[in-house]
Amino acid sequence: MKLGRINTLRNQIFTGFMLVMLIVLATAGIFTYDRVSVLLRNSAERHIQQTAVQATGKLEALLGQIDTLTTQVATNVSVQRLLAREAEGRRASFEERQSLQQVAGNYQAYATGIRSLELYTTDYRRLFPLDDASLNSRVPAEWIARADQEQGRLVWLGLDPNDTDVVVAIRRVRLVERSFSHGGYLTVRIDRSYFGLADSSADRDPSARESMMLLDEAGRTISSDFPSAEGAEAIRNGTGRYVTVAGEKYIAVRERSETTGWTLAILTPVDYTTEGISVLRAAVIVSGAVGGLLFLILAFILSTMITRPILNLIKAMRGARLGTLRPNPSTSSTVEINELNHTYNQMVAHLNELIEVVYQKEINQSRTELKALQAQINPHFLFNTLEAFYWALEDKGEEELARIVVAMSGLFRYVIGRPDEDEWVTLGDELDHAERYLQIMEMRMVDRLSWRIEADEESRRVPTPKLLIQPLVENAILHGVEQRVGPGTVILRACASSRPGYTVVSVSDDGPGIDEATLRSLREAMEQGRSVSGRGAGVGIVNVQRRLQLYYEGRASGLNICSTEGQGATFSFEIPNETRGGMPHEDDSDRR
Repeated sequence: MKLGRINTLRNQIFTGFMLVMLIVLATAGIFTYDRVSVLLRNSAERHIQQTAVQATGKLEALLGQIDTLTTQVATNVSVQRLLAREAEGRRASFEERQSLQQVAGNYQAYATGIRSLELYTTDYRRLFPLDDASLNSRVPAEWIARADQEQGRLVWLGLDPNDTDVVVAIRRVRLVERSFSHGGYLTVRIDRSYFGLADSSADRDPSARESMMLLDEAGRTISSDFPSAEGAEAIRNGTGRYVTVAGEKYIAVRERSETTGWTLAILTPVDYTTEGISVLRAAVIVSGAVGGLLFLILAFILSTMITRPILNLIKAMRGARLGTLRPNPSTSSTVEINELNHTYNQMVAHLNELIEVVYQKEINQSRTELKALQAQINPHFLFNTLEAFYWALEDKGEEELARIVVAMSGLFRYVIGRPDEDEWVTLGDELDHAERYLQIMEMRMVDRLSWRIEADEESRRVPTPKLLIQPLVENAILHGVEQRVGPGTVILRACASSRPGYTVVSVSDDGPGIDEATLRSLREAMEQGRSVSGRGAGVGIVNVQRRLQLYYEGRASGLNICSTEGQGATFSFEIPNETRGGMPHEDDSDRR
């Protein structure tokens, strides 16, 4: 008896697979974790750091070439002499400026990537090239201030805002023979291609997959061989060791240049570090082969054990397929098979009961569909009758009553919608529906009710669930205006929220307000989704709160109640301007 209880199919499968998995996974796991994890980490970090060092050295070399060149130009005898005369107040002639152009051309010929060298006086006049441009018209004032602060050192400013294909650097020229006083400015404009740090296709390791990017202080891309622009965005926004671009995870190494303030970033795919690991591949192959062999042997044994009793159950099920639902009398020594037979027999009995229930339901459904078809005629009869009332009142000159009939017709037409109509409308539709309701209530209450609606056109186009505002208006009239001695006012507002992308809707009245106990009870009812009292009071308010939670799934603020006893009450909620499904703003007025 005890042996029969433990002789279950679950125990048989669990015991066999447990032994297999322990043997295979323990052997492969210990071996691969101890060897491969260290190999992956050391190899990847060593390769990435070596690449970063080489790229940083190449960048410093490129920067050093430009610094040396601009130093030679700034200390050139002709340049120094001309700037010294300018500092004394003597303007350079055209021939002297032309000679400087030749000097700059000679230096520029020995360097690659330099688009232009420009020399300016202390009052920002340009000496060469030979035009009347000024320094402050070429670069922002803060760049000039940085050059003044560095006292003659070359300042790397990054991409030119007027030409994104050019990198600008500037240095203040100091007059050697005048105690290194301020003599002017020298700017150099360099092509972005000059800062290409990636190795050429002939020299680069074909197995390497890292990408390099060079960003200036403002985060703009100077040089990049990353396939998409999202890489620079990820480097600018991220600070961790790993970044994700287009769904792929990368290891990010950042090096900041002390000379320029620029950031050199190297991105290496994480999966690159796992490529070519022969140890892991061998362990997986061996484990798979051993586990597969053991699985085949064990599966053959287990399938033989469980097939025979299941065949008897299959014969009984074949009879059910032919329409004969009969229980299976067979039994088995396996607990699970016996349970399966018992469950099948219960299912047969239950299905026989369901067949009878479904038959009765089909009869009831046919009757219900017939009644639904008859009920569809009623709204049309109601609208046709209201329309006849309207024309009759128009003929008799009863314009006010005719206007109320039109409002009632629009009210019913809006509320009695077809099941296939969209349950989303615009705030404009909701406000128009509330206006028709207020017109009817205004006639009923005569001079006791006044109202107004305040909404801009942008707010009226915001999508919202249907019939969300009317319960609040009805509540304001019933518990606000009607409870007040004398005339009362209801105000509807829809306006942009202080939070971008949201709209606030509020319904206010100047009634007697809500005392603290009632207000606390109402808020608890909204949280718990029940009416305020056993008679169903407050159902409309709870319904609005529940629909805001269901439709917006936490994106809306929920219903907010502000009231001071004796000073009226305000019910408001905040909704996003777009639904989660990306529903566009559209004017649904044609559906009314």
